[in-house]
Amino acid sequence: MILPDITYAIGNSPLVALDRLTAHLGLDGRILAKCDYLSPGFSKKDRAALAVIQSARATGDLAEGQTVVELTSGNMGTGLAIVCGIYGHPFVAVMSEGNSPERAAMMRALGAEVLLVPQADGSARGEVSGADLALVEAAAQTLTRERAAFRADQFVHPSNPQAHETGTAPEIWEQSEGSVTAFCDFIGSGGTLGGAARFFASQGVKSYAIHPDTPTHPIQGGGYSMPNLAHLKGVPLAGTLTVTGKAAREHARLLARHEGIFGGFSAGANLAGAVQLLQDSEQGGTVAIVICDSGLKYLSTDLWDDTP
Repeated sequence: MILPDITYAIGNSPLVALDRLTAHLGLDGRILAKCDYLSPGFSKKDRAALAVIQSARATGDLAEGQTVVELTSGNMGTGLAIVCGIYGHPFVAVMSEGNSPERAAMMRALGAEVLLVPQADGSARGEVSGADLALVEAAAQTLTRERAAFRADQFVHPSNPQAHETGTAPEIWEQSEGSVTAFCDFIGSGGTLGGAARFFASQGVKSYAIHPDTPTHPIQGGGYSMPNLAHLKGVPLAGTLTVTGKAAREHARLLARHEGIFGGFSAGANLAGAVQLLQDSEQGGTVAIVICDSGLKYLSTDLWDDTP
């Protein structure tokens, strides 16, 4: 089959059983990995980017040829760079200097303009804090006004969670033949967890939020200590899991070594959360996770340093 353009390759990613890894860890139960890192932009954010742009064009909120602006840790920006390029919209990504440079390089290669925002005082390179994100948000708002641009606000736009409620979660359910008993996800914008949890609740599947253990951490793309995320309001969650940066790093390495899945920090966090569940409340069950993005986006970080 020949696709009309690359956006048609977004979604319908494979679901892979991590049976080698669960056996290695001696776990009672299964972990199923939704491999959205195989999307064109190498992340799950391609789904949200496509949904937001298509929705905005359909409603008239985004005019032909109008500039699109969005804050990003790199993944939503990469998805938007791809989608905006296909639909003919200039795109400006606003990103903290704390994010890995591979992300900025990829967005530029895809035709995006990238505005890097200096980090807040006391912030560490490679760790984007809530204060850093606030600076990026302020810069994105200013740029949106100056360029008379459309703001693809992933933290607010309803098409973000809808992409996962109607796409990611139903795909997991169908691919697993209804065997999933739990789902967990590291919170960034809340779109994946919020949308997936709404679908899974109707199937009797429990959903869990994953947070970092400290406000500063190396898990880029989330954990900004934002308690009032719009996409999680009223969402039925069974509980909250806490994952350290060290655990995320270790589990990303386990994922690569034992399953050949080269995911990033958040994929490691999701795996660590799933392991916690199988060791506790979901013992004997089947936990689904998303491999959020590619490990290729972290080669300049310590994610792969001294990997055995």
